[in-house]
Amino acid sequence: QVQLVESGGGLVQPGGSLRLSCAASGFTLDYYAIGWFRQAPGKEREGVSCISSSDGSTYYADSVKGRFIISRDNAKNTVYLQMNSLKPEDTGVYYCARADGSSCASPVGSWGQGIQVTVSS
Repeated sequence: QVQLVESGGGLVQPGGSLRLSCAASGFTLDYYAIGWFRQAPGKEREGVSCISSSDGSTYYADSVKGRFIISRDNAKNTVYLQMNSLKPEDTGVYYCARADGSSCASPVGSWGQGIQVTVSS
């Protein structure tokens, strides 16, 4: 059974950092692209970042480029999202998602339960 479990969220002040983790089980991470999405109150879910398994390519939304870094540790079956220089507009529920293939262009097949990130002073 595919499971994705996010951790590392919480409350942080503007300008601070958090590292989210997505622990995968029930499948081998090596063969799938993994993405991070977020949903702010009253807004639609949006893609934040993705990392492919085919060649390790990474993608970022314009709003987080230069501040967020996605990485994967296949040995630990875990994907990370390092979030730096956080802004209040980064607040939301962050979701980890597994694509149905190795490319970030593949449709999402599975979702984690989500974790809250709040950026506030």
